[in-house]
Amino acid sequence: MSGISQTPGNSRSVNESLPVRMLLIFTALLFLVLFLILPLVAVFYNAFHEGLPVYKQAITDPATIHAVILTFLAVFCAVPLNCAFGVAAAWAISKFRFRGKNALITLIDLPLTVSPVVSGTIFILIFGAHGLLGPWLSAHNIKIIFAIPGIVLVTIFVTLPFVARELLPVMTAQGNFDEEAALTLGASGWKTFLRITLPNIRWGLFYGVVLSVARAMGEFGAVSVVSGHIRGKTITMPLHVEILYNEYNFAAAFAVASLLTFVSIMTLGLKKYAEVKTARQNKELEDFMTEKRML
Repeated sequence: MSGISQTPGNSRSVNESLPVRMLLIFTALLFLVLFLILPLVAVFYNAFHEGLPVYKQAITDPATIHAVILTFLAVFCAVPLNCAFGVAAAWAISKFRFRGKNALITLIDLPLTVSPVVSGTIFILIFGAHGLLGPWLSAHNIKIIFAIPGIVLVTIFVTLPFVARELLPVMTAQGNFDEEAALTLGASGWKTFLRITLPNIRWGLFYGVVLSVARAMGEFGAVSVVSGHIRGKTITMPLHVEILYNEYNFAAAFAVASLLTFVSIMTLGLKKYAEVKTARQNKELEDFMTEKRML
């Protein structure tokens, strides 16, 4: 094939002409500038262009503070639960054989394929006043939809796959050798998990947590459906940005958006750190398996 050259060791390298390489690099950089760099610059510029006092007033507004608290509350409720589910699901799928394994994998991926708006609507059909469980909930004075529990539930739903999906390939590649050796030596199941399994999956788990936090912080569609948009009660940060923007309070809207953007940048850094650690752990695992096969 043209443009492909063979190098020693049977590896392939691309040997395109200089104009083609420059065109590809320019296209990639242009795409990043237009769809990543410029939006980030626009957010921070519009957040601060009216001055620091306006910015400070926007982020210290009681409605903004409540939106921040509610957003982090949803994150702190959803992510630990999905961590527990993700570890259990990945362990069951990677370590055991049972009927319905493929169906379980498909169900784990379901939140990724369903529109967030549809997800919120499903919860309304179940927990709403006229939903499946609505009359019973009303009779017992339990409010889920248009209240904080509904926001937490949809956040759990949309972030459910991330931890499990990150742990599955890691735990599948590791196999059962270390756990079986520990059990043979007399370790209990719980001690085996804490001393063997958890250290081996820590970076994959951390990566999944980072992705879950990022999705939970920025979720808009599902939360918008079940929240009721009650300012000071059921408004998260993304919804608060929308309300401020619709009220033509652009400086405040971009100020709150800058907080979300800052958290996203921090999350991106943590994600990159986890990727490096996970790749290093996978490389060490591959080297160990190669040495074991040679023996």
